[in-house]
Amino acid sequence: MTEAAELPPAPEQARDVFGDRFADAVRYAELLAEAGVQRGLIGPREVPRLWERHLLNCAVLSEVVPEGVTVCDVGSGAGLPGIPLALVRDDLKITLLEPLLRRTNFLTEVVELLGLDHVTVVRGRAEEVMGKLPPVHVVTARAVAPLDRLATWGIPLLRPYGEMLALKGDTAEEELKSAATALSKLGAVQTSILHVGGGVVDPMSTVVRVEVGESPGGVRFAAKRAKAARTGRARRRR
Repeated sequence: MTEAAELPPAPEQARDVFGDRFADAVRYAELLAEAGVQRGLIGPREVPRLWERHLLNCAVLSEVVPEGVTVCDVGSGAGLPGIPLALVRDDLKITLLEPLLRRTNFLTEVVELLGLDHVTVVRGRAEEVMGKLPPVHVVTARAVAPLDRLATWGIPLLRPYGEMLALKGDTAEEELKSAATALSKLGAVQTSILHVGGGVVDPMSTVVRVEVGESPGGVRFAAKRAKAARTGRARRRR
């Protein structure tokens, strides 16, 4: 049986990034390295690089998230990027959206243990919760799906003039180019590639930003959203 990899000490940059929440970030890293591996949420090979590749890589997303907005982390998995983002930004109201029960159980435990009162865990798929969850200002995602497919799940959850922020790797530019037509149909009005985390992570984290207009998801999803809203109002009147 292979011996479990050991979690390295937190790098000095983590103290600066997480500030007063540094101890909570350390506890979260420990949970990922222990329960996260045991439950199959992350691979054991990821443990030695948890800080640089996962926690810090996700926390620096906060550089491009506006103040005081609502966020939905689609396909949150083990809580990346949603939980690191929540640790550095208590001004945000964050929903961790995840369809698998074993993952939502883990997320709920982490949220309660770390006292993240501004975070809610919801079990479900993005296409199932549209109209049931209030539209958000920002959708985040990391390692969920190629951009064109991710956009069909994430963009319809946005408020008008909201934005999707997807953490991507070396394929960001290529994915953005191949998804151009799909994004346009989904109501995207502007796209860009951002690099965040200078002086914290090397290489810097790559973020694809997709900004939408007044009809997130396009015409097709506007009709679905309106129908879901009518259904919700009818249920509340009963």
